[in-house]
Amino acid sequence: MKGECLCGEVAFTIDGELPNFYQCHCALCRKATGAAANAATFVQGEQFQWLSGQGSIRSYQRESGYRSDFCATCGSPVPNQLRGSDWMWVPAGLLEDETTARVAVHLHMASAAAWEQEATHCQRFDASPESLEALYSALRQV
Repeated sequence: MKGECLCGEVAFTIDGELPNFYQCHCALCRKATGAAANAATFVQGEQFQWLSGQGSIRSYQRESGYRSDFCATCGSPVPNQLRGSDWMWVPAGLLEDETTARVAVHLHMASAAAWEQEATHCQRFDASPESLEALYSALRQV
């Protein structure tokens, strides 16, 4: 399994079976991703190998131990070692190869954003609408 950031500067491989993913809905993960949740997994360090870009990785760490590593060029979150353990945290969105892994666990649902709750009327598109105006119109429908 290969993965890389948005610009391709930071790249890595994972050998062996990839575990399922989790999504974390806590406020820190929402702020780090700009989304409702992050999607990630973690693998043993021996399964993980950097291919390029380690010098382009920057880190932000809170006193609580929360850590966010990201590519200095494109800002994509990138893998990092979990609190000095032998585990590597891997953002699911960076993985390029097809996988049978699926989201198996949702964390911190008690602090999930109120706007995250999907309504039954939510529209789904196979691709982007044909224009920004069409998307804006869809966003205004109740």
